[in-house]
Amino acid sequence: MSWEASWEDPFAGYLRCFDGLIGDKRTGVTFGEIVRGIIGAGSVVCQRIAASSPILNAVTDGAQRVIRLATGESTKRSQLDAESLTERLRNRGIEELAQAESDELWLMLDGSDLRKPHAEAMPDLMQVKALDGSLVPGYRTLNVLGVTPKRRGILYHRLFSSEEAGFVSEPVEVQKALRAVHQALQSALRWSNVSWIIDRGLDDVAVWRTIWEQDEHVVSRVKHTERLIAYQSQNGQWVESDVAGAASSALRLWATVQTEMVTTRGRQVRPKAQMVTAEIKACPIRLTYDLNVRRKGEPEAAQKDLWLVEVHLLGTKLDPWLLITDWPVSDAESAVRIFRMYRQRWAVEDSFKFTKEGLGWEDVQLLDMTGIRTLVALAWVAAGFLYELGLTLDWPEVQLLARLGGWVPHKDRKPGKITLTRGLHRVVEMLTTEAFLQAYIKEHGALPRRIAALLKDWTPR
Repeated sequence: MSWEASWEDPFAGYLRCFDGLIGDKRTGVTFGEIVRGIIGAGSVVCQRIAASSPILNAVTDGAQRVIRLATGESTKRSQLDAESLTERLRNRGIEELAQAESDELWLMLDGSDLRKPHAEAMPDLMQVKALDGSLVPGYRTLNVLGVTPKRRGILYHRLFSSEEAGFVSEPVEVQKALRAVHQALQSALRWSNVSWIIDRGLDDVAVWRTIWEQDEHVVSRVKHTERLIAYQSQNGQWVESDVAGAASSALRLWATVQTEMVTTRGRQVRPKAQMVTAEIKACPIRLTYDLNVRRKGEPEAAQKDLWLVEVHLLGTKLDPWLLITDWPVSDAESAVRIFRMYRQRWAVEDSFKFTKEGLGWEDVQLLDMTGIRTLVALAWVAAGFLYELGLTLDWPEVQLLARLGGWVPHKDRKPGKITLTRGLHRVVEMLTTEAFLQAYIKEHGALPRRIAALLKDWTPR
């Protein structure tokens, strides 16, 4: 099996979208090998990246080449900083998403923590939440994934810290993300309906306001049940209350559906994919808000008709989903649609988990903020290739990688991206080993006798 025959063409084709950022051939080779090394190593540790690249592993300063590119020391004629890489990723993502036959685009905005609990010397560390709720050193990231039927595209990524010089606030970072994605989509002129699907951490009127000003839609998980609104009672009267009051008094059952979700039921200890029943209730609400909230300008009141949606997953230990949306919910079909939109966000969590765990972005160890940002951005570049590679299980390449990653074919069980990445790890490890053995034979004339016996009929290309 040769690298060139199996996946060099799609990999090289994917990397060509970054050609305009690269100023010389040596940098281009290093860039491609770093992306390949991240996939092979499942890590952004420079030594592991170099060890998983056939070319970087064959030179004495492979890890230093990774460091120099990440910190910008060797890219004076190139633009391989995190912002430039992310912009190219965004353009590539839009191209991929536009190939789906859909006039609707869903955008998943996610704020993820990059945790470094044992780090002390890394720059500008802030406090972020650990999985147990305690505070540990780390950084924050904002990421946007676009979703159309059978396609996903990375549209935004930024790593930041509240301890960094010039930092203003996280809400300002969120506004930057909203505007950057909107401007890129405007140039595509492809989708008539764009919806932002956001978690409770972004339950913020300023976020909704910007989305509405961009003529886009929102489906938001509710965190602030104390937010003042008015709800429409069963007799059509508007009642001043808060979100909690509307949820307890005005919701109407619109639909009951069966769906597959990864969760626990009854006495189950570990979550697994299984069928659950979802009850979907909704009611109209009306929000009065300041158009200039959290930005310069005189207060200016505005009203927006919205819908409050509650999804109760029967028989599970999950809290009900309380959602606010500007999409009308007036019948069973529209209620189920909102449920499916937010359920898709749950599915997309797997993509963020894959980037953090499958490509090891929390392993980053540089002492330079530019290098940290660039290496994490390069992990997203690697993720972008894997998203495209896994577009369809019909591809024999994807089936092979899935089998290498431990997937057992099953009509109701498709391989995830972590499985595909595991398969790619094995391919890259094989190629790296082959390159190392070829270099050894070139230097010494032959392999040691016992190693040669172990490899039996293997011969270098």
